[in-house]
Amino acid sequence: PQYGLVFDAGSTHTTLYIYQWSTDKENGTGIVSQVAACTVSGPGISSYADNPAGAGASLKPCLEKAMQVVPAEQQRETPTYLGATAGMRLLREQNSTKAQQVFAEVAKAIGEYPVDFRGAQILTGNEEGSFGWITVNYLLETLVKRSFTGEWTHLPAEDVVGALDLGGASTQITFLPGTTIDDSDTRALLRLYGTNYSIYTHSYLCYGQKQALKMLMASLHQGSATPQQISHPCYPKGYRENVTTADLYDSPCVRAPSTPSPAQVLTVTGTGEPAACSTAIQKLFNFSCGANRTCGFNGVYQPPVRGQFFAFSGFYHNLHFLNLTGEQPLSSVNATIKQFCGSGWEKVQKEFPTMNRTQLRDACAASSYTLTLLLQGYKFNHTTWLNIHFVRQVANVDVGWTLGYMLNLTNMIPSETPPRVIGLQRTNWIAATVLLAIMLILIFCLLTATCCQKNSFGYESL
Repeated sequence: PQYGLVFDAGSTHTTLYIYQWSTDKENGTGIVSQVAACTVSGPGISSYADNPAGAGASLKPCLEKAMQVVPAEQQRETPTYLGATAGMRLLREQNSTKAQQVFAEVAKAIGEYPVDFRGAQILTGNEEGSFGWITVNYLLETLVKRSFTGEWTHLPAEDVVGALDLGGASTQITFLPGTTIDDSDTRALLRLYGTNYSIYTHSYLCYGQKQALKMLMASLHQGSATPQQISHPCYPKGYRENVTTADLYDSPCVRAPSTPSPAQVLTVTGTGEPAACSTAIQKLFNFSCGANRTCGFNGVYQPPVRGQFFAFSGFYHNLHFLNLTGEQPLSSVNATIKQFCGSGWEKVQKEFPTMNRTQLRDACAASSYTLTLLLQGYKFNHTTWLNIHFVRQVANVDVGWTLGYMLNLTNMIPSETPPRVIGLQRTNWIAATVLLAIMLILIFCLLTATCCQKNSFGYESL
């Protein structure tokens, strides 16, 4: 088998995925499986802007694990990639020199291992969305399917599914709209297995979960009657913490109204109000569309959602926490989130004793944000909600952009339809089947004749 390594350098954390596929098949026909995944300890590489060497060092334990998985004789031929997403996009906007230093240290660390390192790069938002779409449809075999005779068949466009991704700093929606895409900035043209696809894809920077919750806190701060006090309707009632203005306004996604004192300490108090939480989250978006134009939010063009969708990453984790990934109707999802958001801090701590304190604090805000983004942002409704499938894996492979990225860079999905993998032509296969049937009939006749002859000999001797 051949191996491939891909680092997913996200805004909140980095994960190394180890893939494997059989090399005895034609390009594009092998099934790629995920052998292992290793979560890098610590934050995302963009958090090491002031300590670039730390970004490289953080990757080494997972690289050591990969060296134990990939046989030594194959390591030098193992293609290895690092793709960074919205966290590094934001750092590049803030300080391109620091972003380059982080990448230099990351490349240096990976270069110390005997792998075929093919570089680190920052993906564009549209690339991230497109590769996630390729991953899902490749794993579901909705792009092309091989029949038992070895022939490749293209499935109808209705079978191709959309992809919904929610990271820490950005969110992506990608699907095949079935209509002409009016805005070229949201169109990606792909040629996969001999078929052209014109897909809609858009990435909203700053609307990933971590950055959105930062924007929410800043909005609540700016709307507070008392500058040093923040009442947070999405935090459980009874929860209290202190934050500094430096922490609150440390992101380019969050605009400070004036120049606040960095050392100013703010007291945040949870009030556990589901309706007020939902209202506060909606203020982060502009849902209005121009005349004669369909859009998602903030004026970005989006055709109406169409077909089945697979939602992964943050979309899955936010709802799985409340056991809402079983394709429940929207009314049940709304009721469960509303009930949870009205709970007190002591109660949720008792109900989820093993849950990380920060995740538990943010669970109401995260699940409410997920609903607002899907329903009012991406324009799903009570009917189309049932077309969303919340998943972490498909065919035992984690769903995200990394597999599509590797498939693309290793040219494992050809632009032309792959040849049949069975050596016999269709006519020869039919002829062989008929010949085999005739041989079986002849053998049966011969055995029957032999048995009859033996029986006649027995009667003569008697």
